[in-house]
Amino acid sequence: MRKRGFLLLMALILTVTPAVEAAAVTKNEAQKQKNEAQEKLDAVNDSIENIEENREAVQDEIATIDDQLVDLLLTVDLITDDISAKQDEIDAAQAEYEEAKRLEEEQYESMKRRIKFMYERGDRKYIEMFLQSDSIADIINKADYVELLYEYDRQMLLSYQQTKEEEAQIKARLEEEKDELTEMQEEYVSESRRLQELIDEKKHSLEDFDAQLTAAKEKAGEYQEQIKKQTAVLKQIEAEEAARKKAEEEARKKAEAEAKRKAEEESKKKKEKENNEDNGNEDDNDEPAASQNNGNSGGSSEESSGGGSASPGDSAKGREIAEFACRYIGNPYVAGGTSLTEGCDCSGFTSAVYSNFGYSLPRNSYSQSTFGREVSYSEAQPGDIIYYGGHVGIYIGNGQIVHASTPATGIKKSNALYRSIITVRRIV
Repeated sequence: MRKRGFLLLMALILTVTPAVEAAAVTKNEAQKQKNEAQEKLDAVNDSIENIEENREAVQDEIATIDDQLVDLLLTVDLITDDISAKQDEIDAAQAEYEEAKRLEEEQYESMKRRIKFMYERGDRKYIEMFLQSDSIADIINKADYVELLYEYDRQMLLSYQQTKEEEAQIKARLEEEKDELTEMQEEYVSESRRLQELIDEKKHSLEDFDAQLTAAKEKAGEYQEQIKKQTAVLKQIEAEEAARKKAEEEARKKAEAEAKRKAEEESKKKKEKENNEDNGNEDDNDEPAASQNNGNSGGSSEESSGGGSASPGDSAKGREIAEFACRYIGNPYVAGGTSLTEGCDCSGFTSAVYSNFGYSLPRNSYSQSTFGREVSYSEAQPGDIIYYGGHVGIYIGNGQIVHASTPATGIKKSNALYRSIITVRRIV
């Protein structure tokens, strides 16, 4: 009977084993699908993070370029006003030149008429002058008067000619400055267009980033949905496995109890039969007691588990810098250049000059406009950098700067007020 009970228990265990293996295969597949979806989700999340970082970088770049564009547009407005003011100065110089020229011509005509008159009637007049004179002294005085008249005419003519030449020089200088400003204006307008195109291009990139971000987030949503579904499948499988294991355990316990009960019954019957054969009608309470005691011999035992429970500046150094910068007057202007001899642009000139004295200036004029500390133009000292908006020069004193002006004029001296000053920066 004991053998029959054991065989019955093994039959029950073998009956439920295939179901457990089938469930385990389904669970592994579900877990594998979940892991694959999680790997894809992680990859998409990394992609989203990269897209967002690139998007933020482009936004920062747009902000920087936009600041440069605003400064450049302000510079264009200022230089337009400067060109207009320069034209007014040119017109005034032209008017003064025309007036000096008119006076020169009038003086010249008057002088010619007097000379012609004196030559045409020269002998007679001189004879009359001598005959009408009371003395030699009177004759000499009258002769001196004629000479003074000639000298007056000559001096007046020279004065008008000098005034005309000075006005012509002023007009030429103003026209040269206007040409420089006009050339700068064209460059700034071209640069502002380029910056605007760059901003538009960056904004288009942002649109692409937004589209990529949207697509990536949609894909992430799909993978998250897959993970949710696979998680639900796994939970269902685990619940079914738990229920199956519980049923198996109950069946096992029931089979063991049934086998034990049958074994006890068989043992009791066998004992009773043996007692009846040996003792006849003898009281059989002792044996059942012993049998009962044997039945309780497998009593339970309790188990315990442990538990654990921001100066005036160095004027001497500034003069030294200014004198050094003036050595390169006449050298060429080259856009983007930084060579004092081979060619440089305005900010390349200032940075190259200062680098010879151990100072590292930003490369472009816009950045140099915030370098050092600001001083007023009335406090400007040799060596200070003057920023005009998109252009810089080094102040050399006496109201003058040295700067890499334009490709046409190269490195030259100019009047510091030849255009509107935005800021004066002291470096030393």
